[in-house]
Amino acid sequence: MKNIKKNLKKIALICLMGSFFLISFDSIAQRGHNGGNGIRGGAKSRPAVNRPANQSRPAVNRSTTRPGSNGSGTKINRPSNASNTNINNRKANINNNTTRNSGNRNTNISGNTVNRNRNNVNIDRSRNNNININNNRNTVVRRNTVVVYNRPPYRYGGYRYNTFHPYYFHPYHPFYYGPVWHPWGFFVATLAVTAIVVSVESTQYHYDQGVWYAPSNGGYTAVPAPVGGTVNNIPSGAETVNTGTVNNYYYGGTYYEKEGSSYKVVPPTAGTVVDNLPEGGEEVTIGDVKYVKFGETYYQPVQVDGKSKYEVVLVEEDK
Repeated sequence: MKNIKKNLKKIALICLMGSFFLISFDSIAQRGHNGGNGIRGGAKSRPAVNRPANQSRPAVNRSTTRPGSNGSGTKINRPSNASNTNINNRKANINNNTTRNSGNRNTNISGNTVNRNRNNVNIDRSRNNNININNNRNTVVRRNTVVVYNRPPYRYGGYRYNTFHPYYFHPYHPFYYGPVWHPWGFFVATLAVTAIVVSVESTQYHYDQGVWYAPSNGGYTAVPAPVGGTVNNIPSGAETVNTGTVNNYYYGGTYYEKEGSSYKVVPPTAGTVVDNLPEGGEEVTIGDVKYVKFGETYYQPVQVDGKSKYEVVLVEEDK
């Protein structure tokens, strides 16, 4: 009996010790798995995370985060009234400046509106209220009755354009006759003491060094030389040209014929060839041909003896 009881106590003690050992081992295993964020056996459950249901972001005032015009990062509030006032003031200043500038242009007494570097010359005619710039008496071409045209005319738009020389295009470059010569429409406030008065058909003109003037508002305006106007002297740079019957003297777009000791203004003669054309002409295209129109006279670009020149064109209606 005693042996049985001892054996039972030993068994009970062994079981108790085994139970403690198992409990201790299980505790150690659970701690190990919990430290690795995992649990063996069954479904793995993650710890619940409490997140707010409606997570609200702080409102951002974008106007305060964008840099202003001064780069400070702060919105600049500009009062509307002050802004409008400044804009209106600026417009007023612009208008005032524009008015002042336009006034300066209109009161330019020198009349230097001619650009000598351009083919087409713009001339200020604002003062020429009583002046007829296109004086056809000096621009009507006289027909050459001696020489017969040996080549057919150029026909276009119901007109015939007669010339002796073939067409040879070269750009129109106005010839500069010097500082005392002025093209038609040029205004001067006063004339030089060398100017003389010439009366033509009850109209008084003023002539000075190859330029003819007519009185206009507050001064004098350069005009086409009146046919029949007679002077005792012409500029020394006048070019001698042959019309087929008589020599003419050409200067600044005007033709003169010598009569005794004086020189009389005459119209250009068809077929006359001149070396240069002054300011005041313009290139005009008629069909396939480009002429230079000076007043009402057409000049055809030609080449004579290897030099670029201009021939007076006889324009007739093609009947």
